[in-house]
Amino acid sequence: MTENNFDTVVDFLIVGSGGGGMAAGITAADRGMSALIVDKGKTFGGSTAISGGGIWIPNAPVLLRSGAPRDSRESIRRYLDIITDGKVPADRLDAYVDNGPKLMELLERSPHIKFYWVKGYADYHPEEEGGRPLGRTIECTPFDTRTLGEDEKYQRPNSLKGPLGLWVTSKDYHDLAMVKRTWAGRRASLVAAWRVSSNMIRRRHMSTGGRALVARMRMALKDAGVPLWLKSSMKDLIVDDKGVVIGATVEKDGKLLRVGARKGVLLASGGFDHNNEMRAKYLPENGVENISAGARENVGDGIVAGQKLGAAVDLMDDAWWMPSVKHPMGAVIPLVSERSIPPSVIVNQDGKRFTNESAPYVNFVHDQIEGGHVPAYFIMDSKARARYPFAQVLPGAPFPQGFYDQGIVHKANSLSELAEKIGVPPQNLLETVDRFNGYARTGKDEEFGRGDSVYDQYYGDPTMKNAAMDEIVKGPFYAVRIEAGDLGTKGGLVTDAEARVLREDGSVIDGLYATGNTSASVMGNEYAGAGATIGPSMVFGYVAANDAADAAADRLSAPGAK
Repeated sequence: MTENNFDTVVDFLIVGSGGGGMAAGITAADRGMSALIVDKGKTFGGSTAISGGGIWIPNAPVLLRSGAPRDSRESIRRYLDIITDGKVPADRLDAYVDNGPKLMELLERSPHIKFYWVKGYADYHPEEEGGRPLGRTIECTPFDTRTLGEDEKYQRPNSLKGPLGLWVTSKDYHDLAMVKRTWAGRRASLVAAWRVSSNMIRRRHMSTGGRALVARMRMALKDAGVPLWLKSSMKDLIVDDKGVVIGATVEKDGKLLRVGARKGVLLASGGFDHNNEMRAKYLPENGVENISAGARENVGDGIVAGQKLGAAVDLMDDAWWMPSVKHPMGAVIPLVSERSIPPSVIVNQDGKRFTNESAPYVNFVHDQIEGGHVPAYFIMDSKARARYPFAQVLPGAPFPQGFYDQGIVHKANSLSELAEKIGVPPQNLLETVDRFNGYARTGKDEEFGRGDSVYDQYYGDPTMKNAAMDEIVKGPFYAVRIEAGDLGTKGGLVTDAEARVLREDGSVIDGLYATGNTSASVMGNEYAGAGATIGPSMVFGYVAANDAADAAADRLSAPGAK
């Protein structure tokens, strides 16, 4: 049949408006294709918008302009080979490495998209061959969202918005965390105060991180004429009698619409973060509980749609794990910098340490889940509370009473009393802290190597012998319940180097592409550096759009289309 069977027809249909979907839309327009982005949410940006907004792409143009050394292709691949441990096809890793800089070049053609290097934010495994202690993470510069005009009210909010219009980048946060300890922290606090007063006068709506990224990309999409439908949920993929994907059924404003796609459909609709049935089916026992900071709309729609067509899935038992605290009001608070607070340890229900507390968050939670250390408890003294922020509570500020009322935080004048309150053997906790204090005095953690990696030190206190270690000695003492949270699930549809979805037998489902958490991660079970979620999502959105543009066939006009 012909295109007349559809309510709307475009060259390329994109499901999901996060970083991957937006990058695909910009690429499609650049290649001369008509594109449409649909998103079931009432706001745009997906999990990208509520993230820190980091993008991990080696040899990105802004890195080279900023003085970062150019990486050889061999060194990048060596690093990725080491951390993925043979679990990711070589051609997918090649596609990521080769296309990343090309995507960044395309994005930077837009006057709205500007990046900077987060210099010093180390790769997550900088000690491995090809790892970089100065890091390769880039972010968008802050953006005044008033520029979005009418679209500003449809932008997904995030939890990084400061009081009185204060805006901070990840570099700012790194410095501000040391406001009580370093001159850089004090300077950052003066800058923050100036921003507050400036915003009050200029009435700007400044955004940073993921929110700045999706706002800037939204502006580029508007310039390119790519429409974005919100509150538009994909219900089913449409295939012809040969199994070729030629569109999707989309519910918009209560009406089912058939949207045709001449060149293909890209699924970029996130993982199954908030689908409790899928979590129970696929995730390990200690990771089943839904403590996810991913977008609420992420319930596995794209993955399920692909599976209905016989798509293979992989890595479904893994996630972008993040040790987290549950806020009394229900929010999930990720713990990134906090785990490098020097006078602190994290213990299990036996009152013993079980891993390097300052390790990359995915590795920390892997050890937590595999060892059954759920929940765990973050132990710190009053010195730690006076010096460093924790779970969005400022240094020296008391924990809100709700944390105590719900058993999230416990406080005691002695470690023995604290152990009794959280139900761990007091003698074990005393021995753990005593042993750790000995390591802190020497600056060497002989059990787990805390502070040995440059990554461990990034959020630590540079005034210490070991930036991530200090003695736990001054009461009162605190224990905070730590959950095995996540930033989103990691498993999804199996794709090839062109981002095409594959069946169990390895054959291609023609016309169907996937990226982001809808696809099985190109990082395998690991995490290369900050932005190794968003970076691949965007790159394979770019790859998918280019492959669709290069396809000679108009799938809707092929015999068997219906």
